[in-house]
Amino acid sequence: MTEPLRRPTETPPVEGSTAEAHEERPDGGVWEHPYIWLSLIVVGSVIIAAFFLLRFVSL
Repeated sequence: MTEPLRRPTETPPVEGSTAEAHEERPDGGVWEHPYIWLSLIVVGSVIIAAFFLLRFVSL
């Protein structure tokens, strides 16, 4: 016999889970503050653009 349908807000019974709880990622790391990397890329791009602009103006 099939199990009766459950309401959407109700979770079905479970036999048990063998999975362990995952550990949370520690704070920090390289990608924790992407604005630092973005600012480095933007500053580098501006420096390179200024170099070529100055070369163009000096011709």
